[in-house]
Amino acid sequence: MLPVPRVLVVDDTASIRFLIRTNLELAGFDVDEAVDGADCLEFLRASEVIPNAITVDVMMPRLDGIATVSAIRADPRTRHIAIVMVTTQGHPADIQRAKQAGVDAYVTKPFDPDALMATVSEAIELAKNRGDE
Repeated sequence: MLPVPRVLVVDDTASIRFLIRTNLELAGFDVDEAVDGADCLEFLRASEVIPNAITVDVMMPRLDGIATVSAIRADPRTRHIAIVMVTTQGHPADIQRAKQAGVDAYVTKPFDPDALMATVSEAIELAKNRGDE
């Protein structure tokens, strides 16, 4: 039996974390949560089980999503993780900044839950296939 994919949901808004978590769990994922970028990095440092994917907001206290993605990509232990930015920031310049930081996919809020689940699944497959070590 294949292991269940694990996703870390990073958003400072509890209702958004709940919505994403619920939909991911219904789609068969195991889910952890972090309240901002700093909490995300602390979770990754302390965790023995690295998630297959991370959904991350842009606008968060302590450490924003762009800085969080850059830190994840800079760490050899976590750089392979699929990252999906989930944010209200939909301007082309915001999307370009996120891609330069290393996101695999970009979803704007409000989002269609089914489309988000498909995007997370696709990002996990892309991350597996790109051969990052």
